[in-house]
Parts: sequence; structure tokens; C-alpha cells
Amino acid sequence: MKKAWSGRFKEKTAQVVEEFTESISFDHRLWPYDIKGSIAHARMLARKKIISHKEAKAIIEGLKGIARDIEAGRFNWRVEHEDVHMNIEAELIRRIGPVGGKLHTARSRNDQVALDIRLYLKDQLGQIIALIKKLQRVFLRLANRYAGSPMPGYTHLQRAQPVTIGQHMLAYVEMLERDRERFQDCLKRTDSLPLGACALSGTTLPVDRQYVAKLLGFSRISINSMDAVADRDFEIEFLSCSSLLMMHLSRLAEELILWSTEEFGFIELPDSFCTGSSIMPQKKNPDVAELIRGKTGRVYGALINLLTLMKALPLSYNRDMQEDKPPLFDAVDTVKSVLQVLTEMLPKTRFNTKRTLQAASGGYSLATDLAEYLVRKGVPFRQAHEITGKIVRYAIDKNKELQELSLEELREFSDSIEEDILGIFSLSDALKRRVSVGSTSPDEVKRQISLWKERLKG
Repeated sequence: MKKAWSGRFKEKTAQVVEEFTESISFDHRLWPYDIKGSIAHARMLARKKIISHKEAKAIIEGLKGIARDIEAGRFNWRVEHEDVHMNIEAELIRRIGPVGGKLHTARSRNDQVALDIRLYLKDQLGQIIALIKKLQRVFLRLANRYAGSPMPGYTHLQRAQPVTIGQHMLAYVEMLERDRERFQDCLKRTDSLPLGACALSGTTLPVDRQYVAKLLGFSRISINSMDAVADRDFEIEFLSCSSLLMMHLSRLAEELILWSTEEFGFIELPDSFCTGSSIMPQKKNPDVAELIRGKTGRVYGALINLLTLMKALPLSYNRDMQEDKPPLFDAVDTVKSVLQVLTEMLPKTRFNTKRTLQAASGGYSLATDLAEYLVRKGVPFRQAHEITGKIVRYAIDKNKELQELSLEELREFSDSIEEDILGIFSLSDALKRRVSVGSTSPDEVKRQISLWKERLKG
């Protein structure tokens, strides 16, 4: 079959060029969106009397037949037709004759591919937003299960203050909420119809872009036809949002890996989500978490790929932009698979609450409570901090925990210390004393869980 542009050329395209320039090997996955967009375009052309209703009907029936064959795996994608658009158009013309050639009236592959990607990404954004919400609910269930269970909180990966496992789980709910909001915001800028921009300057034919937008579910149309075909900001924004999401999930993965070690012993990962060693029979490796950590680099790479691809392109469309699809598709697949595997793995993950309690009880983790006790006695915080630091140093030298020090020993450091000091070294009481909004107190954790349950309804 002749190329769509063959009228201008004397020579056939070289075979090596056919193979080098094809994109059908990866953009064939856009076929549902290409056909959906083409059907809407054909209806608009008929409505505006650019083609007849009879011609539009033949085109639409032909496209639906092609869709059925693709769905059934009977369609033969051909490299010589380059991309998903020309493969479908060539097959349409083969099936219904020259009238199939009227489908491309008042459009270009430039605005056609921009449409396909936007339709595809709108679909994927909806799925990813739903998956994030599902994972948030998993964290909520974990937070509820371990609302009052102590564990050490860390700064610099050193034990800092006791927290509840419930609060730690809620931290990921918060992170994911920011991710969900970012994707929802990205969806706003993806939801713009480029079709009708044609190659770059619009068309002399009386098209109705608002009608096409309504048929395809777009909330608005792009205004500047040059920008419409040149814009890939929405893809870069999606990859930026995806990179932030993966950064959050990679942090989680790192904690799961650490917590599952014998050195920490905080969690038991389900056997069905771990692997063993080919040589060491005792091993149970957190491969899923490690792969999440590793796959984060793939998504970062996709973002850098597109930023580099677009950084010096003059307006409007350039063939370089064909290379946006492999990294975009890979990032979409990676993000969805990571969200899905975590949603299945985390409910089967069990915390060793005896071990987390033991770890939360040691390491002088209630030193700040001691300093705040002194503040309540009227001691300036900086002075209270210094006094507490000296007490900790003394306890370390004596190989004692704070709760093992006698009242007499504590009073050596400050006359403000009285008998009521001994009550502050109860871990459960210390957690309950956290009264600030969003704190680690079990009551506050339960209050936050209730708020999130209401927020994540539906």
C-alpha cells in the first residue's frame, strides 16, 4: 500500500528506515482510544455535512469491526504502516474502500496522537487514583488494628520517641492523599481536547470541536492549535506525580525491608510475597519490597527521559515526540503494579508487637517527656533540655534506663524534680499524654482514623 504522503516522493522508503521509524511495536496499545476518537470524528464530520451520514455509518461500522478483530487477536499489525493510526486507517480502507480515506479529513496524525494519549492517560489516571484510595484503606485498617501498639519512632534512623504503629500507618495515608490530589489535579490538565488542531494551524473546514469534546468526555478544548500538538506537559506532570508516589512507596519498602530483618524483628512478611535463596535454605528475602525500591528508578528515568526529550524542541510537532510513549507506558504499568502488589501484601503483614514494645521502651526514648515535665515545673526549656541531657549521660554511665533511676538520683540534677516524676516513665501513659492534633496518642489515632474513613468513603 502507498504511504499517506507518497505523492511528494519519487523513491520508496528504505527498509532500514521502515524499521527505524516504526512505532507500532509499542503504540498499538493505543488502539481503543484511536478507534474511539475516530468514531467521534466521523460523527462530527457527518453532522457538519463534510461527509455524508451514509459514509460516516460505513466508516463507523468498519472501525467497530476492526476493534472486534483487535480484541480477538485477529488483527495483523504491519510495520510498513508505521503506527497505530495508519494501521487502522489502512485496514479501514481495505475493508470499506475509498470512503475510508475520508476519515482523515480535517485532522492530522499530530492532533490524532495527542488525542489518543490524552484519552489513554485520562483512563489510566482514573485507575491509579482508585488504586491509591484502595491502598489508603489498607493502611487505615492496619492503623486501626495497631492503634495503641507502641513502636519506636526514629530520626536519623536512631530511636527518638515512642509512637504508635497506628500513627506510623496514618503517615502513609497522608502521603498517599497528597499523591491522590496531585493525580486528580493532573487529570484537569489532561482533560483538554486537541483534535481539530490538525497539523498545527487548524483547518479551513467547518469542524465542531465542542461537539467532539462532548462525545469523548472532555471538559474543554485546547485553544492554541500549535500548542495543542506540541504539548506534552500533561505527560511530564503525570510522570512527576508518579515519581513522588514512587518515592513515598520506596520509603515504605525500605522500612518493610528493615523491619523484617532479625536485627529489627518488627514484622513478619507473608511467605507468599517473599522468596528464598538458591543456596541458603534458611533465607526469606523481602523481594517484593526490594523490587518496589528498584522500580522507583524506572519511573524517575521516565520523567528524566521526557524532560530531556522535550527540552529543546521548537514548535510545533517533531518526530522526537514519538519517543514519549515507551517511558510513559512503562511508568503507568510500573505504578499500577506496585500499588496492586502492596494492596495485597500489606493486609497479610503482621507486626511483632512484643518486639516493637520492647524496642519502644528502651533507648531513653522518654527523655523529652522528662524535659517537658521540668517545663511544667517552671524550668525554661533550654535549661530543662540540658538537665535532661545530664541525666541521660548519668544513666548511660550507670547502665540504667531512666525508669530505673531513683528519685534521689534524679533530684541530684534539679530541685524541681518531685515524687510525681516517676509517673512519666510509663510508656502507655506517655503515649496517652500526647494531646496535640495529629499526635501519636491512641485516642488521637482513633480520631484520625474516623476522619479518614469518612473522607475515603465511596
